[in-house]
Amino acid sequence: MLKGFRDFILRGNVVDLAVAVVIGAAFTSIVNSLVGDVINPLISAIVKKPDFSYLVLHLHGGVIKYGNFLNAIISFTIVAATIYFGVVMPVHKFLEKFHKTEAAPATKPCPECLSDIPQAARRCAHCAQPVA
Repeated sequence: MLKGFRDFILRGNVVDLAVAVVIGAAFTSIVNSLVGDVINPLISAIVKKPDFSYLVLHLHGGVIKYGNFLNAIISFTIVAATIYFGVVMPVHKFLEKFHKTEAAPATKPCPECLSDIPQAARRCAHCAQPVA
C-alpha cells in the first residue's frame, strides 16, 4: 500500500502540479504588486482616482461594486498575457524545434512501373500510364 502511494507521489505530473501551484501563488503576489503599485497609480494620474474601486452602482438599497470587477479584469488580463507571452509561446517554440513535422513526400510511386513520379502528375513519365 505504501509503495503504491510512493509511486503516485513520485510520478512526474503530481510533482509538476505541486510546483505549478507554488509558482502560481508566488506569481499572484507579483501581479497584485504590479497592479497595485504600477497600474493603479497610472490610472490615478489619468482619472484622479486611486483605482476603479470607487465605481459603484446603488440599486434599490444594494451596492454593485463593478469597479472592483474592473480591477479584477485588469489583473486577470495581465496574468493571462504574461503566462501566454512568457511561458506558452516560448515553450511552444522550444517544442517545435524537437518535434519537427515531416514534410509530405514530393513524389509517389507509379502503380505500373513503380518509378518515382511527382505528386501532381497524372501520367507516369517512364511508362506513360495514367495515375489516379
